[in-house]
Amino acid sequence: MIDGPLEHLIKMLASLPGLGNRSARRIALHLLSRRDSAMRPLATMLERAAREIKNCTVCGNLDMHDPCRICRDERRDTKILCVVADVSDVWAIERTGAFRGRYHVLGGLLSALDGIGPEDLRIRGLEERVQAENPAEVILALSATVDGQSTAHFIADRMAGYGTNITRLAHGVPVGGELDYLDEGTITTALKSRSAA
Repeated sequence: MIDGPLEHLIKMLASLPGLGNRSARRIALHLLSRRDSAMRPLATMLERAAREIKNCTVCGNLDMHDPCRICRDERRDTKILCVVADVSDVWAIERTGAFRGRYHVLGGLLSALDGIGPEDLRIRGLEERVQAENPAEVILALSATVDGQSTAHFIADRMAGYGTNITRLAHGVPVGGELDYLDEGTITTALKSRSAA
């Protein structure tokens, strides 16, 4: 019943996080029924975003500039480095307004099941950054999942000899919880109640 470009559009939309086939079909039909007011502007914005938005070479955040606005902000505390798995975690913490340090985005978490090892993440870059910048504290703000906790243990072991205080978010973050899905109050409490790793 559906083939060609429409089928491919639905498949591409369904591959996005949080969307299934039904949602993808509804979105595709919505876009096609509003080609001039929704579909073409969306296509233009996607093309512009792909062209202009890049990863910060310092922290891994997304921005139109490199280094990003957070890394360029001189009001930020350069002695506190917050390690997160993904850019969405930076955004979740920034929404709270409770953290004024800098970030390091790993680009994921260690996962034996998915074949993601230390060489697939920005862990070596984190070590180089800690050696060069010598922060007083490195906060491991990783999700309270098995992969998040194993990544935190791995990093804490690697950082043991650097003379930097390694801390983790407090247990206010629920086990199995993802930072991007938590409310600002929970993240703020977890940041303020962090403890040594």
